[in-house]
Amino acid sequence: MSMLPSETEMSWSPATARKRALQSQDEQRDPKLHKPTPTPTPMETALFSAASLFRDADDDQDEMQVDADEQVQSVQYEERAHKFPGMELKIREFSSHQLNANMLWPGTFLFADWLVKNKSILHGRRILELGSGTGALAIFLRKAFQVDITTTDYDDGEIQENIAYNCKANDLGVLPHIRHTWGDQFPVLIPDWDIVIASDILLYVKQYPNLTRTLSFLLKEYKGCSQNAGSSASTAITNKSGTQVPVKFPIFLMSCRRRIGKDQSLFFEECEKAGLEVQHLGALVYLIYTKQ
Repeated sequence: MSMLPSETEMSWSPATARKRALQSQDEQRDPKLHKPTPTPTPMETALFSAASLFRDADDDQDEMQVDADEQVQSVQYEERAHKFPGMELKIREFSSHQLNANMLWPGTFLFADWLVKNKSILHGRRILELGSGTGALAIFLRKAFQVDITTTDYDDGEIQENIAYNCKANDLGVLPHIRHTWGDQFPVLIPDWDIVIASDILLYVKQYPNLTRTLSFLLKEYKGCSQNAGSSASTAITNKSGTQVPVKFPIFLMSCRRRIGKDQSLFFEECEKAGLEVQHLGALVYLIYTKQ
């Protein structure tokens, strides 16, 4: 569908209409006054996608393909009610977004269930969520467990504003938010988050090295803050076989909406090359931490 305005749309206004009416009267009196109306130069539609800043030049087109019509539309939202354990949240979602921050993914609900079952690991901890999207998971954790949680996502004002909107829509103060593009220098030079969480972020294979770079910084440069010093520096998490897995903070907990395939497994290879340990806890939840 063409988005270019028609010739009539481009040239009409009340003033020009009056001018043309007078001109027509003059031409009827003196045909020599008639001049052909110049054809306006076609306007070129500028198609710009924030996604083009987020990917490598050789990314596959089907990874981040955005329909041209969507790119020139103004931002549109849809507000939906979503059921989380013990509560229902009103979440405003983008009708579309180039960076897939527009909606709740299945892994969000799966991860929420898992965290409820393992809520003891959240007590007294500072939490950072990567790829927060709509902010729904962070909002749920804050309301359910009063956790200290900060949201992060791509450096995009619309994402940040929408998370703030969703906080207020659910009677919650606006959560701290950090705008960060994976692989760039992290805005906080000394990270002090005990737990980093994420759900359904393994969408773009070409971004795995950048994601690993950010994750390595958060885990390896961690300095626990004083308010957490009184609590234990380690804990245990129950894995899929029911065994208690001892872990030492900081840790990264990630859920994935589907079973890890060949492409997604490349992320874990990147983690291992960066000196990070990976464990599958079951229910498509993974634990990643610095090798001791």
